[in-house]
Amino acid sequence: MNTTRTLGRLGLIFLSMLFALYVEAAFAQGGSPTATPTPQPAPADENFDRRLYQWTPIAGRFDLPVGITHAGDGSGRLFVLEQAGFIWIIQDEQQLETPFLDIREMVPDDTFRGGYTERGLLGMAFHPEFKDNGVFFVNYIDNANRSVIDRYRVMADDPNRADPASRTELLAIPKEFHDHNGGQLAFGPDGYLYFTIGDGGGQQGDLENDAQNMGVLLGKILRLDVNDVEAESYAIPPDNPHVGEEGVRPEIWAHGLRNPWRLTFDRLTGDMYIADVGWGNWEEISFWPGSEPGGVDFGWNYLEGTHPTPTGGVGEIPDGLVPPIHEYDHNDGCSITGGYVYRGEALPELQGYYVFGDYCNGRMWVLRRNEAGAWVRSDMAETGRTITSYGEDEAGELYMTDYKGFVLRLERAAP
Repeated sequence: MNTTRTLGRLGLIFLSMLFALYVEAAFAQGGSPTATPTPQPAPADENFDRRLYQWTPIAGRFDLPVGITHAGDGSGRLFVLEQAGFIWIIQDEQQLETPFLDIREMVPDDTFRGGYTERGLLGMAFHPEFKDNGVFFVNYIDNANRSVIDRYRVMADDPNRADPASRTELLAIPKEFHDHNGGQLAFGPDGYLYFTIGDGGGQQGDLENDAQNMGVLLGKILRLDVNDVEAESYAIPPDNPHVGEEGVRPEIWAHGLRNPWRLTFDRLTGDMYIADVGWGNWEEISFWPGSEPGGVDFGWNYLEGTHPTPTGGVGEIPDGLVPPIHEYDHNDGCSITGGYVYRGEALPELQGYYVFGDYCNGRMWVLRRNEAGAWVRSDMAETGRTITSYGEDEAGELYMTDYKGFVLRLERAAP
C-alpha cells in the first residue's frame, strides 16, 4: 500500500515552500513605493457557530496530495491526486492497493527531490457522462515545462484502473518559468470544461503582462468543448466571449488572474468561485454568477485584490474590472486555497456557505452573502494543516487535502 515515504522530506518541502512564499512576499513589498495597505476585514457572520464542526482524517496516507474529487458515477469512490503523478482511490473508507493512474514519468522529477515546486500533477475532472463513456481529464506540468491537458479512459475490464494507452494530449501551453501554474479542471453546469492557468510566474508582478495579453493563454480561465470524446483535440464553444475577435485566443473565458489555484461551481446555483493566490499583500476570492456570460477581467496585474500594484499593469487602470468579493491581507495568511459552497445534507445549517482556507497557516473560514447582499466572513477552524485543496463527494459533503499526507472530511463536532 502507498504510505508516506519520509516525514522528514515532507517537513523539508513544507519549510521550503514557506520560505519561497516569504521571499515572494518580501520581493513584492520591497518593490512597492507605498506602505503595506491597511486590511479591510469583512463583516462577521453572527449566524455561524464554528463549534459545530470538525475535520476528521479518513483512510489512507498520501505523498503530497493536491486534490480530491469524485467520478459522479454512483460508485461512492473518491480520487486523490498526488503531485508526483499518482491518483489513488478511496473506496468504502479504504485506500486501494493499486493507483488508478501513474504518470510519474511524465512530470518533472523535482516533485520527488524535496525542494519547493509548483509543478507536477495538478488537476483532474471526470466527464459528466463518465458512467457511460469512462472518460476523464488531467492537468499537469510535463518534463518540457508545458501545462498539459490529457484525456484518458478507464480500463474496459477494471473500473479502478485508467488505461495508459488511451492517453490523448488535447492542449499544451509552453511556460518559461516553473510557478503560477493554476491547474484546476472543472466541468461547468453548461457541460463545458473550464481550466485555470496562472500568469506564467517568474516575474512576480507579471511584468510580461500575460494576464492582460489576450493573445496568450496565461493568466486566464479557458472554456473548452471536449464532448467529442473521439476527437484528437478540443473544440471552441461557439458562445465563448471572444470568438471571432482578431488577435484574441478564442479559448479565453475570463482573464486578469495571477494564480487561480482552485475554481469551483456551486452545484445548486452554477455560480463560479475562484481562489486567486496573491502577490505581496492580498489573497482574493473572485465570483461570477452562473447566469452571466464570460468575457470578464478580474483585474490582475492592474490590481492585487482591490489595490493598485506597484507595476501598474500597462497603463491607467481601466473601467470594468471585476473586483473580488473578498480579500485578506498577509496577517491572516499568505496563500489562499479554495473552496466549495457546501450543498451536502449532513450539515443543513451550513447550506450556502463557501468554505476556504490558507495553505500557509491552516486557518479556515466561511463566506456567504447575507440578506442585505453583503458578503460576510467567519472563522471556521485553526486546523494547523497545510491546506492544498478541497473536494466534494457525490452527495456534496466536503473534504480537504493536507500536503503532509492526509485527507479529511468535514463532519459534525462530537458533543
